[in-house]
Amino acid sequence: MRIVVALGGNALLRRDETLTAEGQRASIRIAAQSLSELLDAGHEVVITHGNGPQVGYLALQGGSFPLDVLGAETEGMIGYVLQQELDNAHLPDATYATLLTQIEVDPADPAFQTPTKFIGPVYEERMAAKLSAERGWTIGRDGAYLRRTVPSPRPKRILELDVINLLLEQKVIVICAGGGGIPVVQKPDGTMVGVEAVIDKDHASGLLARQVNADAFLMLTDVAGVFTDWGGPNAAILRTATPSELAAMSFPAGSMGPKVDAACDFATATGGFAAIGQLSDCRALVNGTKGTRISLRP
Repeated sequence: MRIVVALGGNALLRRDETLTAEGQRASIRIAAQSLSELLDAGHEVVITHGNGPQVGYLALQGGSFPLDVLGAETEGMIGYVLQQELDNAHLPDATYATLLTQIEVDPADPAFQTPTKFIGPVYEERMAAKLSAERGWTIGRDGAYLRRTVPSPRPKRILELDVINLLLEQKVIVICAGGGGIPVVQKPDGTMVGVEAVIDKDHASGLLARQVNADAFLMLTDVAGVFTDWGGPNAAILRTATPSELAAMSFPAGSMGPKVDAACDFATATGGFAAIGQLSDCRALVNGTKGTRISLRP
């Protein structure tokens, strides 16, 4: 099967964890070992990843670079380590490529008026208020935490799609659309320019999965799957669900909501299945023994 696997930024760095090179590599090593099981089983794998914690930390350093440039920086940073750890975990004759990926968004997308995408570390109330006042940041509540939120427009077009398909034809394992891709808009004169936003990685990965004709779409995160009554006394994991069943439920806009939406879009458009689960469970998600599987037929 051709499988697009999206590694969540919070799976590569927990919400309450400090970003360090060693910690990030340790998490990426776990991801690489899990992905290598799919490759060893003969599946064709296309890899994407989140960057919310990483791009947020870079922005916190106080530099003058906008989010699109920081997004490109994290694509290279995470892609480099992931490519190296995959090479260490998998067959030595496999070939890999990390591709900086521009993704077009609509400048009129209403998301620019309502920031919902969490990036960066967690803050206490006092620090969150200080950063909001000093830097003009929007702060939102991510479960028990406070984090910066930024606009997250929907992806429209993957500019490097032809390059991705060319690499896949040559049996290259492609790491692309990292962090949801680099957000760009087209100006009236036809030129492209970056914008201050972070595209949701799951929506970008779902678009990629549809456009490369994937059979399956996996979203790996730091929870075991999709839960009803998340955080409540009656929390229970959904093992299987259809898009229509999930449409009747409500999920947080800044975390599980985009994953569920992207899974439903993929299953509806392709007839394939999407699955949501933990970083270490790639093969079990494909086999349907762990996580939540979303398909037209339960």
